[in-house]
Amino acid sequence: MAKIFNIPLAEVIKKRYSARTYSEKKLPQDIIDQIKDYMETLYNPFQANLKFRYLQTKGTANSEKLGTYGMIKGASEYIGVSGEKSETVLEAVGYGFEKLILYLTSLGIGTCWLGGTFKKGEFAKAMEVKEGDIFPAITPIGYAAEKKRMTESLMRKVVKADKRIPWEVIFYNENFKTPLTKEEAGTYAEILEFVRLAPSASNKQPWRIVKNKEMFHFYEKRTPGYSDKLDYDIQRLDIGIAACHFDLGVQEKDLAGEFKRLHSPVAEVPELHQYIMSWVRS
Repeated sequence: MAKIFNIPLAEVIKKRYSARTYSEKKLPQDIIDQIKDYMETLYNPFQANLKFRYLQTKGTANSEKLGTYGMIKGASEYIGVSGEKSETVLEAVGYGFEKLILYLTSLGIGTCWLGGTFKKGEFAKAMEVKEGDIFPAITPIGYAAEKKRMTESLMRKVVKADKRIPWEVIFYNENFKTPLTKEEAGTYAEILEFVRLAPSASNKQPWRIVKNKEMFHFYEKRTPGYSDKLDYDIQRLDIGIAACHFDLGVQEKDLAGEFKRLHSPVAEVPELHQYIMSWVRS
């Protein structure tokens, strides 16, 4: 079994949660350096050109303008991700940024995916994002406060943060009419559970996966109007997050394969379902 992080992947995934309130304890410089080094090693399987950026907001020229609309309290350090526009950049961002967040979780560092709830223009200036690049997400980093704010607890309750869609609704066997059982998933059952536990915008979990032998076809179940206020489809980030959990799972189990885009791999696709990619066993 391959080692992805310093603890098993299942433990990292269970430990990760969206921390919105941070303690005053600062990250040691050696940990910050370790994080920066790790950021340099990050890759994505979609050949997208991404840039990860660390920002210490205290002392930044426009620090008073940097904000998260009250979503985050106590954080002064952030990491953002940007990428050159391409057909797969959103999935790549989701994959790469989630891998970074899982790594930070393995170090005991708090994080929180922020997509539409940060002042994008001001953060883009502070992080020196190249004009024309897509800049869809940031995360605060730090040590999570032991006590959550009332607004944080309320938000988790509203989005049902600890709930997940049932297995039989998101995983299928050969077609969208036949739910996949854990017995049929076999070796991949735990890996698919990693996907089921993945975070997503407003906890909508828009991924749907169809298994056909040792191919897994990823579809986005779109929520009409959900991304209308953004200049990109935020749920494609979620598909990248799901792909990250799947790919790290197969790597940990030493199952070789790669992501490909196939031509209409599943017949009779339901309305609002869009094919994104497939993972194919080598």
